[in-house]
Amino acid sequence: MAVYACFNYDYINCNDVYRKSCCHFKGDPQLGRRRIRPNANSDILVSSPFKIRVDSGNLFRSRLPVMVNNLTAAHHHLESTLPYKLPKLKAVTLGEALASADDDLVLPGQDFSKQAHVSSFEKYLEMYKRSIEDPAGFWSDIASEFYWKQKWGQQVYSDNLDITKGKINIEWFKDGITNICYNCLDKNINSGNGEKIAIHWEGNEPGLDGSLTYNQLLDRVCQLANYMKENGVRKGDSVIIYLPMLMELPIAMLACARIGAVHSVVFAGFSAESLVQRIMDCKPKIVITCNAVRRGTKVINLKDIVDAALSESSENGISVGLCLTYGNESAMKKEATKWQKERDVWWQDVVPECSTKCDVEWVDAEDPLFLLYTSGSTGKPKGVLHTTGGYMIYTATTFKYAFDFKPSDIYWCTADCGWITGHSYVAYGPLLNGATVVVYEGAPNYPDPGRCWDIVDKYKVTLFYTAPTLVRSLMRDGNEYVTRYSRKSLRVLGSVGEPINPSAWRWFFNVVGDSRCPISDTWWQTETGGFMITPLPGAWPQKPGSATFPFFGVQPVIVDENGKELEGECSGYLCIKNSWPGAFRTLYGDHERYETTYFSAFPGYYFSGDGCSRDKDGYHWLTGRVDDVINVSGHRIGTAEVESALVSHPQCAEAAVVGVEHEVKGQCIYAFVTPIEGVAYSEDLRKSLVIAVRTHIGAFAAPDKIHWAPGLPKTRSGKIMRRILRKIASRQLDELGDTSTLADPNVVDQLIALADK
Repeated sequence: MAVYACFNYDYINCNDVYRKSCCHFKGDPQLGRRRIRPNANSDILVSSPFKIRVDSGNLFRSRLPVMVNNLTAAHHHLESTLPYKLPKLKAVTLGEALASADDDLVLPGQDFSKQAHVSSFEKYLEMYKRSIEDPAGFWSDIASEFYWKQKWGQQVYSDNLDITKGKINIEWFKDGITNICYNCLDKNINSGNGEKIAIHWEGNEPGLDGSLTYNQLLDRVCQLANYMKENGVRKGDSVIIYLPMLMELPIAMLACARIGAVHSVVFAGFSAESLVQRIMDCKPKIVITCNAVRRGTKVINLKDIVDAALSESSENGISVGLCLTYGNESAMKKEATKWQKERDVWWQDVVPECSTKCDVEWVDAEDPLFLLYTSGSTGKPKGVLHTTGGYMIYTATTFKYAFDFKPSDIYWCTADCGWITGHSYVAYGPLLNGATVVVYEGAPNYPDPGRCWDIVDKYKVTLFYTAPTLVRSLMRDGNEYVTRYSRKSLRVLGSVGEPINPSAWRWFFNVVGDSRCPISDTWWQTETGGFMITPLPGAWPQKPGSATFPFFGVQPVIVDENGKELEGECSGYLCIKNSWPGAFRTLYGDHERYETTYFSAFPGYYFSGDGCSRDKDGYHWLTGRVDDVINVSGHRIGTAEVESALVSHPQCAEAAVVGVEHEVKGQCIYAFVTPIEGVAYSEDLRKSLVIAVRTHIGAFAAPDKIHWAPGLPKTRSGKIMRRILRKIASRQLDELGDTSTLADPNVVDQLIALADK
């Protein structure tokens, strides 16, 4: 049944319906006169705006048109004849039409909604309302579905997010005893799913693959866990994992969790210096790595990076006595790997010899699970600490509902486990739900831009979760690489890492999903542990580019610069009121920085650092970072880190870095550089500066543009006016604003003159 509804801001009588037969509308009896103009062959869809107040403390205001999911058939009677004003919106339904630039809404299809976990907006409101009014009861009911050696205490949660009232503190399920590895593996096996595939692994080279059932995965996890125990790793000890996307990466994470060790996965692309920072901070008992990885045609020698990092760490007083190395012979032969006999051990030589039975280390819900370092606006990365119980419940629940997960689904998230997405939505969230997960080692465009869809068809992937950067990149390569593959197995798409622009959203929807797959455009952060604002497939209409509405238990508020909550249609700073189970608990070793960074700007709230707009219908639109962190291809990179790397170059006197929009990456790094006196601008110097950043941080942080700067725009107090630099970098020269407060206003003209040099 084709559906096209065009809603206008006109007041007319209900009798003025452009069909001869009457139609049945279910709406608010207080609302009446409405104009519905379907096309000639459609049935009718009705909307009603509304407002709801969830509680007196948090105004959840919405004028969302309530789309009646079961489309009305002809030959029914009108129920309402009172005045009513419909919003001006255009809509298409999943599977029926393409979303064009003129379509404001994409409606869930009737068949999809019928089978969805949350089948309507009314059902969502019922669940959301309870999650806000009775969070203890709501989350306790969900937590009871998991295995606990001992149930939590009478108080399900306690929190203080107001720095003016004392120490910031968040606790969920305190005194509950559990283990996330047990819930990921043993619980599923005990439920009869031992022979279900847990992981499909796809290598960089087509044809190189493997798989593990839940039984086999548990055996591998226990073997590694036993090996670590034999080498002195105990509950609370940290283990650094520096691995590419081999099956051994989630195996290592789960093995740590099984014995209560705290894993810190470092993206296998970070430089030796970045790895040193993390080793010095968390002081691991073991480093787990592999000799090399092949991504596309490029071989990255990971062991050399680890060797350099361990050597420098030792010189600085932190020695790691064991480097467990997996021999990834598809990238590099063992004999070609540099080796330190007293310290280095081949995984394949020792781990398979260990027992496949390993007792679980039961831990408190508030015991640490992992450390994940993320960029900050100061030079030092922040060690985000997540604990066990609340994170377990939150990641499992968000995965289930945001992807409408069913036991028959095959799920693929393209993220690396070196980032939070890989933790929550490659490893823990899916396995807690008993899912089958695809893990891909290689580059998404190797050997050609159709590789993703080849993998989708090969494994019959139903849920596909990726970053807008990849969507834009594949979009640029052309539709033919997509349409040559079937993709008929796909039923839900997802987006993560940064706001997805509407044109990329529509391409993802139209071309990849054949206009039949809802898109879960998720907003969340390393710090939040899981989705915070996200569509629920089948529950409500989507607007291309909008993250839509908050997940259960999440109370987003938009505040102005004074911390005043804004209501209705507005733009401002995105904050979260009250805690949620997946929230991080501290920054490792620096709780003061935790409080200052996230809770001091707006006391009483968690400050996300992101800007947000809410439209007249209550939909949330993320507008990007408001601090000095740049989001490049979903990787958060602190400007101070890049500036520090640039200034480390012997010929760089000063540097300032800003982010500018990029059609593929979302944002790119734009660096203003002042060489030391007497050093001329040159292409060789430009290349040398880029190499300095690659060496200090990693290739992903390399500046896209070096802009030569005889000086930087500074106030008389010495503060760099980054607002002006951003305008110059974006070539928005008519929006520079007032430059009279600068110590030397002439520097602006000099920078503009050098813009294309």
